Amino acid sequence: MQDRTWRKSSYSNGTPEGDCVEVSVALEVLVRDSKNAEAGTLRFSAPAWRAFVQRT
Repeated sequence: MQDRTWRKSSYSNGTPEGDCVEVSVALEVLVRDSKNAEAGTLRFSAPAWRAFVQRT
């Protein structure tokens, strides 16, 4: 997998130790568990992610 920039959810209390989800937005959107980043990711198309975020 290419080098990606990951952002942690604001619900992680804003600390590096906070366990939550991380998201990486590029041509496709990847979501992973910050506690276990090597366990795998969920993949979304950019339009699907945008629709999800707009509904929440």
